[in-house]
Amino acid sequence: MVDYIVTVFTADLLNATTLNNVHIKLVGTDGESKRTWLMGLKGLASFFRGAESCFTVNCSTSLGKLVLIELDKNHLPLFPEDSWFPAKVEVKSPEGDTYTFPIYRWITDCEVHRFREGTALTIIDDTHPLGRYARQEELQQRAKDYCWHVYAEGIPHCIDAEDPLSLPCEVQFSFTKKTEFAYDAATGLMDLELKGLADYKAKWTDMDAIKRAFWYKLSHIPNYVQEHWKEDAFFSYQFLNGINPMMIQRCTTLPENFPVTDDMVFLSGQGSLTDEMKKGNIFLCDYKLLDGLKANTINGKKQYLMAPLVLLHKRPDDTLMPIAIQLKQTPADDNPIFLPTDSEYDWLIAKIFVRSADFNEHQLNVHLLRTHLLAEVFAVSLLRNIPMVHPLYKLLIPHTRYTLQINVLARVTLISPTGIFTQFTASGGEAMTTILKRSLSSLTYRSLCIPEDIADRGLEDVPNFYYRDDGLKLWDIIHRFVKGVLSYYYKKDTEVQDDPELQKWISDIFEHGFLSQAATGIPERFTTVAELVKFVTMVIFTCSAQHAAVNSGQYDFCGWMPNTPSSLQLPPPTKKGKTSKEKMLQTFPDVNVTVKSMATVWLLSKHSSDSVYLGQYPEGHFSEDTPCKLIKAFQGQLKVLSAAIKARNESLEIPYTFMDPAEVENSVSI
Repeated sequence: MVDYIVTVFTADLLNATTLNNVHIKLVGTDGESKRTWLMGLKGLASFFRGAESCFTVNCSTSLGKLVLIELDKNHLPLFPEDSWFPAKVEVKSPEGDTYTFPIYRWITDCEVHRFREGTALTIIDDTHPLGRYARQEELQQRAKDYCWHVYAEGIPHCIDAEDPLSLPCEVQFSFTKKTEFAYDAATGLMDLELKGLADYKAKWTDMDAIKRAFWYKLSHIPNYVQEHWKEDAFFSYQFLNGINPMMIQRCTTLPENFPVTDDMVFLSGQGSLTDEMKKGNIFLCDYKLLDGLKANTINGKKQYLMAPLVLLHKRPDDTLMPIAIQLKQTPADDNPIFLPTDSEYDWLIAKIFVRSADFNEHQLNVHLLRTHLLAEVFAVSLLRNIPMVHPLYKLLIPHTRYTLQINVLARVTLISPTGIFTQFTASGGEAMTTILKRSLSSLTYRSLCIPEDIADRGLEDVPNFYYRDDGLKLWDIIHRFVKGVLSYYYKKDTEVQDDPELQKWISDIFEHGFLSQAATGIPERFTTVAELVKFVTMVIFTCSAQHAAVNSGQYDFCGWMPNTPSSLQLPPPTKKGKTSKEKMLQTFPDVNVTVKSMATVWLLSKHSSDSVYLGQYPEGHFSEDTPCKLIKAFQGQLKVLSAAIKARNESLEIPYTFMDPAEVENSVSI
């Protein structure tokens, strides 16, 4: 007889405990053990939350190298069936070898569940018949659990789930996340002390009334926004370091539909647009994606959503300033080009229409499509096509945490026919789907890779561009980490080419995420290790750093409504000299629209207490020394970058914290 020492680790999570009987079977290259009841000295406490319990499994002979374990549980007569969350199982063999079996998932039934030994294996390296069989069986079950669904034609496909409870348990929120999110969602207006205004369908009558609604939960940045929102310098700053740094690009030739002249922007012939463009000092923001849309109707009133063009100039002192705004795409006598030399409220209302357009562009294209929906595609394809034992699964699964549930919630509560965004934004209704379709059709792989995106937009040397500075450093750190891990498992390009699971993963992403549009530049298959490394880097960057950059500051920059109105209810001026403070107040969204939007961006900016930040891997999916050392090196580099960002921010009037690794979550979870 030989003994195997089995140690079972139950996760330290709320409700992770089971009072059911747990059984195990060890399966090795030379045989398998009997199904053994794991009963120890701790009794029912053996599988309490956070417990580490040891057991002995007797076998007549050695089982050889362990390949997998089988776990199942069944309830006692007086106890109901419950859910259990084992973290991992460690087995010490009679030969002195220790095998680790990562689990990190809920077991909710009495079925047999198989888990592979922790060594990462591609299908090429997984040569044992038992391993191959378990691999195939796992993916067959996953294909049933994670099905594709077409939410709307022309946008990325999603998980087939009507509500969070219809998702597999392993991808649902934890009890902590679920409770906190539900509480915050239910009490958002109350927490902001806005409950009495939520149904008030009147216009704002003065700025002091808006301030009284906004006074609560102010920190440095929201307070700064309230004080400086009218200023040209702050208006321009937000194109670089606000929540939408994706619109601005260097302008080398004026668009034909934006007929700005030298006399408009340079007084007394003191400059030339042509000369300034040659020097690289002119920048453009073009919201053409919003052109021709049918705006929403809110509180029975037609809303207005423009597709503006904005010209900016970098001055000799490196400040970026707006010099011209055209609110519609087609030049016309009733579509004037607004200038800083216009009257105070003509110029201010033009900037307000730009900021409202930016809100809608940001929420649907930059935020929803380019982070949430793509992250969901990456996750569903991973879960359908890549088994737990595969190195790609181990590398990417932390970056899918909570993504499926938060997106299901978004479809139910935000963008559904009765959702908050549908009801209270200018782009709600049919315009929403049009924007998403246009956004996907114009999306490119290069624009998802920050080094190429920055180069393509000509922004390599723009001063005080912290999104670029921090983002490029983060991309480089992530890329080196991904390259180290994947190069350990794929030594040659042919190994990538010959991995059918890997190829099915990217093939599904191309088909279901980018609707087989070759013009996007998204690869249909991988041919080299370098291609794989770049794409996986983009996936991790999108799910972590990019999402943080366009999500975390939503309340900071959008909480003060005049800075970023979700909708506007009067048309833009067709002639100069007609706008007043009173006209501006009448243009702003109604009180209920304002406070509902404020509460929503506050909720979407909140981290939960169980958030997991970039580089933290509490679930030990990798067991080999090399990837574990690479993870530690990755964490060290992120700490160095975080310290550098914090040091820089000490001297900034507005600290840029959104891409500080210590503030960036691993996944799209909010």
